[in-house]
Amino acid sequence: MSFIIFLFIGFVSGLLGGMGMGGGTIMIPALTIFAGVEQHIAQAANLIAFLPMAAVSLSVHKKGGLVRGGELGFIIVPALAASVLGGVAASFLPGEILKKFFGVFLIILAVKGLFTLKFSLSK
Repeated sequence: MSFIIFLFIGFVSGLLGGMGMGGGTIMIPALTIFAGVEQHIAQAANLIAFLPMAAVSLSVHKKGGLVRGGELGFIIVPALAASVLGGVAASFLPGEILKKFFGVFLIILAVKGLFTLKFSLSK
């Protein structure tokens, strides 16, 4: 039964991630709440799932002319460094602290989304 839950969470997260929402905003809470996965493991799974999606996304955007080849280093290097530093920092933090940080992050995303929606509707 747990395999079906993990499969469903992965499918929904991937679907929403492909639509631009960001699969981690669904994957991490779903893994911790519905599948009983520890916060550290859920965040690590999200990072691992994100890497191939980011590579494909960069490739698609580059082919579409949205990213010039010379600019990829300015995107990839800081993103990899931040991911590694974030992963190392997260490994030292208790799961409860990570949950609170992630909750604050989701609140910030929601507020940003509301302001973006408000300004796009007023145009």
